[in-house]
Amino acid sequence: MFETLPEQPADKILQLMQMFRDDPRERKIDLGVGVYKNAEGVTPIMRAVKTAEKRIWDTETSKSYTGLPGTPEYNDAMVKLVLGDAVPRDTVASAATPGGTGAVHHGFMLARKASPGLTVWYSDPTWPNHVAILNHLGIPSRAYRYFDRDSGTVDVAGMLEDLGSAAAGDVVLLHGCCHNPTGANLTMEDWQQVIAVIRDRGLLPMIDIAYQGFGDGLDADAAPTRAVVSACPEAIVAASCSKNFGVYKERAGIVMAVDRDASRRAVTQGNLNALNRLTYSFAPDHGARLVSTVLSDEALRADWQAELEDVREGMLGLRQALADALRQETNSDRFDFLARHRGMFSMLGLSPDEVKSLREDHGIYIIGDSRMNIAGLNSETVPILAKAVAEVIR
Repeated sequence: MFETLPEQPADKILQLMQMFRDDPRERKIDLGVGVYKNAEGVTPIMRAVKTAEKRIWDTETSKSYTGLPGTPEYNDAMVKLVLGDAVPRDTVASAATPGGTGAVHHGFMLARKASPGLTVWYSDPTWPNHVAILNHLGIPSRAYRYFDRDSGTVDVAGMLEDLGSAAAGDVVLLHGCCHNPTGANLTMEDWQQVIAVIRDRGLLPMIDIAYQGFGDGLDADAAPTRAVVSACPEAIVAASCSKNFGVYKERAGIVMAVDRDASRRAVTQGNLNALNRLTYSFAPDHGARLVSTVLSDEALRADWQAELEDVREGMLGLRQALADALRQETNSDRFDFLARHRGMFSMLGLSPDEVKSLREDHGIYIIGDSRMNIAGLNSETVPILAKAVAEVIR
């Protein structure tokens, strides 16, 4: 019967990775893959994570299952890291998941179980896997305006207008910080307007926060998420540890469901447990244990935060350097927005033909919609990219 299976569309990022590997040129630059890289082009293991791993190796005595929602230590630590004191802990149901993708998947599933007729509204553009998961699950979805490609800023008026037509019970999918793929974020004033629409329309906010600490700092990046959950009666939050702890392949994520009526927490928790059981029984624990070990030890946490801050400041420096180099090469302020964006990604606003020229003529690989990974640059490649962009747009 396998002959009836439909061929799956190729993943554009994986395709780009293969094209980069097959390119024989020595001076090629990969700005497509969404992982953090240091100046040497390596995705490092963070110091605190390495120390935690050694400690776990020395002290762990069993590989038995954890509980269905994961360990309490991990869940408590992550709820505190993301939500802070925005809501009481007893209003938050949570479950460990395989990475942020698992958390997003479970968030969608939980929302559909609660409201089978819902529509999920997502930003235009958004992380492609958001839409792919929704389509796979058969959940109706619609895009709301978000990014003005000409100015490189958020189209706040368009976003609010589109969300104003959402029906009660619909889900609004929001990026907590460091918007992927644009890098353009709402201001706190913008967030308050979004929250007002969510409350007025009776919508359920779902926040995907995958880059906490990569933008303006741990607490500053979490501030919008905390504002939403404290202002809305219910919310779903999907968080990832892949980037800020560098544990990409360990798949450490968490889904949280906030209900200001604490009496319903047990039922919500039971549904999250069931989603874990029916999907993979028990979430992987190694990455989660690394994270909880770091967060629960004062010295390890301080070292982790210091290294994370170095990563954040390094990306901000690259952003400013690229914006300055592009201003010099193009003799215009067209790309100044790059310095104002946050996180790993920005969209350059190039056409598909210009992106193709970057790849074929200059060996610079970015996604077809012109999304680039800032963290793939270093001090040597910034001027190379700036010169190449100036050439392709002439």
